Amino acid sequence: MPYIIAEIGLNHNGNIGTAMRLIRMAKECGCDAVKFQKRTISIVYTNEFLESPRESPWGTTQRDQKLGLEFGKEEYDQIDKYCKAIRIPWFASAWDGRSLSFLRQYDLPFNKIASPMLTNRLLVEMVAKERKHTFISTGMSTYAQIDEAVQFFERATYTLMHTTSVYPCSDEECNLNIIPELRKRYNCCVGYSGHEVGLLPSVIATVLGATAIERHITLDRASYGTDQAASLERAGLERLVRDIRMVNVNLGSGEKRVLDSEREIEKKLRYFL
Repeated sequence: MPYIIAEIGLNHNGNIGTAMRLIRMAKECGCDAVKFQKRTISIVYTNEFLESPRESPWGTTQRDQKLGLEFGKEEYDQIDKYCKAIRIPWFASAWDGRSLSFLRQYDLPFNKIASPMLTNRLLVEMVAKERKHTFISTGMSTYAQIDEAVQFFERATYTLMHTTSVYPCSDEECNLNIIPELRKRYNCCVGYSGHEVGLLPSVIATVLGATAIERHITLDRASYGTDQAASLERAGLERLVRDIRMVNVNLGSGEKRVLDSEREIEKKLRYFL
């Protein structure tokens, strides 16, 4: 069965109370782990970009907005304590080396390379050297770019995460048949990070053999933030986890046999000449 990751990302909108509610929701819905994003704003973005205008609840510049969304040590200490208390693993995608170093203090079980960072050779190499199992998102990436990234993981295990970096992603853009192609090309585990509005693509990905399913979650899809519309609220997350867990039950063994439950029906309906 796939490992189900609830992507909180930045959907907490800088509010630790919201983050705690999302963690609890993921746990109660049956997810296997929760994930966040960690960025050092001054490294990931240029000063010119940060000084450019952007209206947000935190101010009028990109800097105000980016800083307003970021958690620091105080918040991550609380996240770490809470996740341990309710027994759900957490990890985060580091977008720069300083953030990766920051996350080491929590001894997290996994690393994650976000799609925009797949071509950051320095960061990918740093992540690979930690020898943790790493989820590598492949949105916006060519085979050549994926080839270059995975070469650093010759001595570490990884899962390629097929994804389309559109928020939300339409059904026509999901391209789920790439999952078995990635598995064949790289001989590795392949998962799916979905940004669609509905549930079906994630279930189909499970049928196609995805070993991990990652979906953004939110308390309210109308909340502020670019990821919210492509996220699942509680009811959707509950249904998704239920449906994913039932895939193998419905697929069965593949052995052709007459079931015991069919015998009585056979007596009533079977016609022999």
